[in-house]
Amino acid sequence: MGSIDVRRATIVAVLSLALLCTGALAHAAAPGAAQAFPAKPLRLIVPFPAGASSDIVGRMLGEKLSEQLGEQVVPDNRAGAGGNLGIAFAAKSPPDGYTMVIATASIAVSPSLYAKLGYDPVKNLAPIARLTNIPNILLVHPSVPAKTLRQFINLARAHPGKLNFGSGGVGTTNHLANELLKHLEKIDLVHVPYKGVTQAMVAMMGGEVDEVVMPVTTALMHIRSGKVRPLAVLTEQRVAALPEVPTGIEAGVAGFTMPLWYGMFAPAGTPRDIVVRLSRELVKALQTPDLRERLAALGVDPWPGTPEELGELLRADIERYGTVVRAARVPRQ
Repeated sequence: MGSIDVRRATIVAVLSLALLCTGALAHAAAPGAAQAFPAKPLRLIVPFPAGASSDIVGRMLGEKLSEQLGEQVVPDNRAGAGGNLGIAFAAKSPPDGYTMVIATASIAVSPSLYAKLGYDPVKNLAPIARLTNIPNILLVHPSVPAKTLRQFINLARAHPGKLNFGSGGVGTTNHLANELLKHLEKIDLVHVPYKGVTQAMVAMMGGEVDEVVMPVTTALMHIRSGKVRPLAVLTEQRVAALPEVPTGIEAGVAGFTMPLWYGMFAPAGTPRDIVVRLSRELVKALQTPDLRERLAALGVDPWPGTPEELGELLRADIERYGTVVRAARVPRQ
């Protein structure tokens, strides 16, 4: 019996040592696996055209991420359907961490507007990080005889269906902002959708449309050149880059706010450790003084947040914008 006990003790000791070694190797390999990502360039889907605010902010972040990760982050513009084509493409991409998509707040509007969206923003995407908060601004062509938002509203009321507005497509915040204004003030404005808000701005400067709501980032240089006239920023407080422009609320339209946030998403199923790594790198990038300075010059407020914070924001805004869409009776596409 003694020899049997010795053999049993020896076997137990060998098995215990093997388990300890296996655990140690796994523990040692984990950091190496994390450090191995990324091993090739990453693709950043920008669901709007070149020159749009999401393109500008996305490229800035991509440059900073490239420096931090040691691999190129390559922007890939896939515009159309108010940003939904690019987001759907990203949602269907391999969930390996090498595809990200920068989305605007319009991602929370689309579920209420599209009967066949092509993706579910909650189920088919993994939130990575909340990025920035950008104020929208209402602009008119200089030929429009309105120097204030109230004058513009009175003009529209006096001539129903005669004034029109451009947007980056059905479902974008620049479209929904005008639908909200129409609902709040009971006025009739004609919607003219374009493939992106940049094209809508070009159309307005060319006299094709009278008014456009767009991010301050894209509008600043045109405002400063005098090619367009700002009437109101759609935030609760004035914007530092344009302190002389009143808010929609100050202009007398209670509830007329439409801020534009940006967030970074990956396809659902992307490994959690990679999502956390990318989130950490994005937050780090948004905290660097040089990037913050560049963003501030464009009127963009850094608003870094965790995957959980972005997920909560998305779900809350899907409900909020759904209420606005139904109140404005925007038809489903």
